[in-house]
Amino acid sequence: MQLGLIGIHYKKTRLDIRDKVSFTDAGKLICFQKAALAGITQCMALSTCNRSELYFMYEEEEQKIKMRAVYTEMFPEIELERYLDARFGEDAVAYLFRTAAGLESLVLGEDQILGQVRDAIDFSRTMGYSGKELNKIVRDAVTCAKRIKTELKISEQPLSISSIGIRTLDAVCSIAGKKILVIGSGKAAALALHYVFAYPDISVTACSRNPSHARKLRREFPEISVIEYEMRYAVIARFDIVISATSSPHLTVKRDAFDILHPMCFLDLAAPRDVDPGLAGHKFVTLIDLDTLREMAAENQKERERLVKESRRRMIKSVRETSDWLEKSRIDPAIASLQQRCSEIAGDSYEYLNRKMQLSEREQKLVKKVLQSSLYRLLREPIQELKRLDSRQEQEEYKRLLEQLFQI
Repeated sequence: MQLGLIGIHYKKTRLDIRDKVSFTDAGKLICFQKAALAGITQCMALSTCNRSELYFMYEEEEQKIKMRAVYTEMFPEIELERYLDARFGEDAVAYLFRTAAGLESLVLGEDQILGQVRDAIDFSRTMGYSGKELNKIVRDAVTCAKRIKTELKISEQPLSISSIGIRTLDAVCSIAGKKILVIGSGKAAALALHYVFAYPDISVTACSRNPSHARKLRREFPEISVIEYEMRYAVIARFDIVISATSSPHLTVKRDAFDILHPMCFLDLAAPRDVDPGLAGHKFVTLIDLDTLREMAAENQKERERLVKESRRRMIKSVRETSDWLEKSRIDPAIASLQQRCSEIAGDSYEYLNRKMQLSEREQKLVKKVLQSSLYRLLREPIQELKRLDSRQEQEEYKRLLEQLFQI
């Protein structure tokens, strides 16, 4: 039994196509039912904004072709062939390991995908469409991903300008407990506020020239106060931190428009810039602008890429171990049948002896245990040898031989 993968992802497929190729829970069940008709009883659908992938366990080569048809038939209105990615065997196992660790994500090393993989296998398990093999592969992938994330901390290297800006701001002037003025109320300002509110005991005021944007911002962050844009210079000196993130073509904070009598930090997230660069020369001012942040983002990206390479290197052994286990599991049904046959023989022998001899309850338990242990002891070494077989051809030959010899 091998792992297969059929699906689309952001590297090969445009967003407008990905939007249409998405599995709802109902869609997953329909897909799994179609797969069952092709003899595939273990399936998992991983469907996110960046991918819609179907993982499955197969035994016959023709099942790979059938699963490709199952996938495309789920979305008949779209010509999917040009976008499909297909992987099989150890290649599919390695890809799932990389996916769970965020190494195949748009944002390298992101954490969200790990939870999405867990949810995907939980759904399959709950609906009765996963088994020992698929559960084992996904469990190993999740375990490996968690270990790598703990050891290398890839996701702790921020890539977004807002995230880097807020972290830099905190390193310079410690955000906790500060009074903060945010100029702007669009998406960039909202994202900055999202990161700012991770710090305790802060007081935040937003300054906006767009009343509708300001109301929307207030609904998202009810803790903030809102003032009109024209009031910014009247109050700006009361704050410890000023964050400006507007789309204005002009400066929103001018050097000579207010007095600075205490230490202040300015974070300029706008392009073109919002904050007068002349402020950088003031003795009480620390100014952080996009030039600095872009350099840091580039360095963080390089560090993430280095950590991704290290993650892939560390992953090789885990992928190999899981693939080896999967190879050896082919012989498991034959071993289970052999053990079952031994139990039947031991049971028959016990029943015969129990009828012919007057055994006490204690003797009955002892005879039953000795018979079963003796037969299992006879099988122990052959079973160990079977589990050591690496060749698929040898496994199949021995499996057929066992079935013939023991009529299992």
